[in-house]
Amino acid sequence: METLTVEEQRTLQQELTSGESLLWSGKPNPKVIFHSSDTFTIPFSLLWGGFAIFWELGVSGIGFMGNKGPSSFMQLWGIPFVIIGQYMIWGRFFYAAWKKRRVLYAITNRRVLVTVRPPGAKTISAFLENIPSIDKELRPDGIGTLKFGSLNDSPWQGKRNKASIENLYLSAGIPVFVDIDNASAVFDIVTDLRLRASNRETP
Repeated sequence: METLTVEEQRTLQQELTSGESLLWSGKPNPKVIFHSSDTFTIPFSLLWGGFAIFWELGVSGIGFMGNKGPSSFMQLWGIPFVIIGQYMIWGRFFYAAWKKRRVLYAITNRRVLVTVRPPGAKTISAFLENIPSIDKELRPDGIGTLKFGSLNDSPWQGKRNKASIENLYLSAGIPVFVDIDNASAVFDIVTDLRLRASNRETP
């Protein structure tokens, strides 16, 4: 787990309310990490990107459409599809890495928090007693993702649209700790705190 800088620690401290104390803090592992959703995304991105390049070469007078001569309109038409394909193949990993550098995670005696530093600063949090469930995805190397609640994605949209790894689940509406080291230990911390919070509420 990377150590938080003084500035990052200060950012988290500013999010705490009166009587709230910080019990754990961290941030996403900066490495490129593949997830279960990539079993669909990677083949689809290669198919899309490969066809877009094949099309662009063809309408440029190269390849199977070369005998028809280049078409300026069709070349312009294909450029956005080539760009999208390149983003899906490799650009999204650079985008995720950029976002990871701005995201901070914290567990307090009351809440779990996800804080994003500028640009686009925002904070997503949930009180321990209000977390209905914790969904964990763990890798053999200890890196994992913890979702504090249900994402409620429709079967047609899927997690790729509403809560994709690329946006680090920041639009999921619930706190999600993405690609954290020692995820199992963090899961145990929150589980224990939820149990204590539940016992306090029990008459």
